[in-house]
Amino acid sequence: MTEKRIGIIMHGVTGRMGYNQHLVRSVKAIMEDGGVVLKDGIRLMPDPIIVGRNAAKIERLAKEEGIERWSDDLDACLANSDDTLFFDAGTTQMRGGLLRKAIEAGKAVYCEKPTSDDLDEALAVAKLAREKGIKNGVVQDKLFLPGIMKLKSLIDSGFFGRILSVRGEFGYWVFEGDWREAQRPSWNYRKDDGGGIILDMLCHWRYVLDHTFGAVKSVSCLGATHIPDRWDENGDHYTADADDAAYATFELEGGIIAQVNSSWCTRVQRDDLVTFHVDGTHGSAVAGLTSCVSQHRVNTPKPVWNPDVPNPLDFYKNWDEVPTTQIFTNGFRAQWEMFLRHIAEDAPWEFDLMAGARGVQLAQLGLQSWAERRWLDVPDLVA
Repeated sequence: MTEKRIGIIMHGVTGRMGYNQHLVRSVKAIMEDGGVVLKDGIRLMPDPIIVGRNAAKIERLAKEEGIERWSDDLDACLANSDDTLFFDAGTTQMRGGLLRKAIEAGKAVYCEKPTSDDLDEALAVAKLAREKGIKNGVVQDKLFLPGIMKLKSLIDSGFFGRILSVRGEFGYWVFEGDWREAQRPSWNYRKDDGGGIILDMLCHWRYVLDHTFGAVKSVSCLGATHIPDRWDENGDHYTADADDAAYATFELEGGIIAQVNSSWCTRVQRDDLVTFHVDGTHGSAVAGLTSCVSQHRVNTPKPVWNPDVPNPLDFYKNWDEVPTTQIFTNGFRAQWEMFLRHIAEDAPWEFDLMAGARGVQLAQLGLQSWAERRWLDVPDLVA
């Protein structure tokens, strides 16, 4: 079988997400499995060069992972015509400038979200890519979670009848860093460094809600900084001034009401780190990362409020597991393969920089709603 190379400049892979999900579980895994098979039978083989400011760190990572090429000179990488795709998983505040440089260099671009911490910049980068005719994409990984895909199959089948509401719960306890090491980097909790759970998570909820249930039409959001005292990677105390929890309500197309709580200050007492409970006229379902259970109206019990006696019903009993009918791969890898096919053979692709800008838009509206303590409409975006 014929093999075709695609050179990928990968920036930001020393971070947790860039390293685990994009380098190891996506690009390197694709390489180890012999590349992406295209429609004509050719195997598209990634050839990554990892790049970062710390040469020693990048070199060490390259050796550990068996990556042949590495660099601490991004400009030189962008000048190399043999590498045609630029990927970024670095900091949000740097992303707009990096994407702009890559687009001006003629590279296709693929990146983590948010695409910026500023909507005007996110739109400007999307417009630049369109004007230059550059193929572009933004990671929207949660659409590829098995639980969400099972939930979407129920929606597409008409299982719910008319969907009434969606209740999402996301989060876990992130340790403060004094007596137990924090699971997230300290910049997440500083405004000046682009931190805050609203900017981080409302970008996710935008594409999950838009693609799964209906377009977001308005938002009301309340943020909070529940834990102001935290300790950084060096064990030094700092004052957290970015939001560590967000309580948001959305009005969706079709009259659906969605409520999504996001928190790094909650201890988990639910089936997964994220769950979506969907109620419809004909049925309900609850999806997590990998599983999804459903209850049809014919299986719905008839509870009666009586606080004077123990409840006789087992509310978990009448839910059925939605079966697994396909092989699910890592969601990040699945989207990487889609984007590589889009580049190589113009396969269908909808997760572009404008989709990323819509996520930034919702995050900014969420922050504005919190500041002004009011509902805000979500207008259509034009780059």
